[in-house]
Order: sequence, then C-alpha cells, then structure tokens
Amino acid sequence: MTKEIEIKLPVRDMKAVERKIKKLGGKSIGSGSGRVHEFNVIFDTPDGGLAKHGQLLRIRTETPQGSGKKAAPSRVILTFKQPSVRGVDEEGDRFKVREETEVEVVEAGPLGKIFEGLGLRGWFSYEKYRTTWKLGASQRWAKDLLIELDETPAGAFVELEGPPEAIDKAAAALGYSRKDYLLKNYLALYAEDCKRRGVAPGNMLFTSGKTK
Repeated sequence: MTKEIEIKLPVRDMKAVERKIKKLGGKSIGSGSGRVHEFNVIFDTPDGGLAKHGQLLRIRTETPQGSGKKAAPSRVILTFKQPSVRGVDEEGDRFKVREETEVEVVEAGPLGKIFEGLGLRGWFSYEKYRTTWKLGASQRWAKDLLIELDETPAGAFVELEGPPEAIDKAAAALGYSRKDYLLKNYLALYAEDCKRRGVAPGNMLFTSGKTK
C-alpha cells in the first residue's frame, strides 16, 4: 500500500504543455511513443457502498500505442483506493490524498466475473489516452514526480503525482497557480462536462471518430 498524492489541472493546449515539459528536460516513459490507451471499469456494491466510504475498486487495461516492434503487450492492473489512514488530508486541502494498492493480473474478464459473483457490479466505464513524463536529472526536486497528460472524452488534463513540494513547483513551471488545482475524479469531471453540454451521462467513452 502506498500513499497517492495528486492533483489534476485543465489543459487547453496539449502541445503547449508538452513544450513546457520538454523545456524542463522531460521525457515520456514507456515503450514506443509512451502514449497508452486505458480502459477502466469501476466496481461497487449495488447500493454504492464502496463509494460511500471514499473507496474505489477498479480494473484497468493498458494498451501501449504504436506499431510493430515498438508496441508492448497490454497489461491489466487491479487497483483499490481508500481515504488516507488518518482520515484527514494532512498535506493540506489543495491535494487529493489516498492510500492505494495495485497488483498486476493476467486477464480482466475472469476477474470481473469473480467480482460479479461476489455481488459487485461494473457500474462505470471510462477510457483515456495517457502519456507519462519524468523530468530530467537536472531537476532533482522532481525525481519522485510523475507528470501524466490525459486525453479524455471530457477534455484534456495534466495529472501531477508525487511529493507536495514537487507538485506545487511543477504546476508553477507549467504556468498554473493553486487556484487551478482540481481534486475531482474523472467521474465527477465527466458529469460536469455532460451537464455543460446538456446531455445525459453514461460511460465516459470516445465515440467513433474521436479516438486518435
């Protein structure tokens, strides 16, 4: 179990953010382009018992983008998140802090059937493309920081995960202030986007023609 400290930031110009990251010596990590398609399914009890306690149970399938030998095989990650042990965000209310446990599994389908057999259901699915960056060695303050650029059906976001001081410094370097910090998950951000567009929310999936 590890402590996850993160924020999200809205992105209006993905290319501009990438240029700023590269100016800091950032490089994308992973195989090929570093861009990964993620398909996520969140499971809960019929009455939403996990969500009521601030918990999340998710199966994520990650598929690296690329072709030929540059394309790595997909992998499946089971994640469980819960509020920080103290029950209070000791890092201050500008960060989202949770305890996270992750394990890689072989297949998503059989695991989903096990959850269903235990009375859980996959009630929300969402997908996105994520490119993860690390800053150069010269930026010693950022050695434990991940910069993740997410392309979602509800818009683009940058997610900063790591030590609080590094998050603040990276956000400032990318041109953001603390008032820009978002602590909401993608379900909430998607619901807000649907409300703005006047459409009924469902699963957060790319429609045909919107995938890249």
